[in-house]
Amino acid sequence: MNINEDSVTELVKVAKDAIEEKKGEDIRIIDIHDISSFADYFIIAAGSNKKQIQTIADNIEEKLAKLAKEPKGIEGYPEGSWILMDYGEFIVHIFSAEERLFYDLERIWKDGKEINI
Repeated sequence: MNINEDSVTELVKVAKDAIEEKKGEDIRIIDIHDISSFADYFIIAAGSNKKQIQTIADNIEEKLAKLAKEPKGIEGYPEGSWILMDYGEFIVHIFSAEERLFYDLERIWKDGKEINI
């Protein structure tokens, strides 16, 4: 399904709201469409423990499924220290504090533009 930019922005907002609803922390949205061929946005957030990280991922999946948006893939769910949810136009990364600090995606993708949706 090819969707327009407004639709993508709305889906990113739904995902962000789903993270906030489950008390996700330090949420960042990075516009990478000028520097990436595989996605337009990264959503990066943190949870305080495995259960919370999994609950955040579950909530995102549930909220987006109601809008008929299913993930192309989900990685890291059983471990719960870094869950990656690939929605095509955007990718959600939910980290533990330690994993987020270690991988530092914000630094790696610093050429992207952090936006507020």
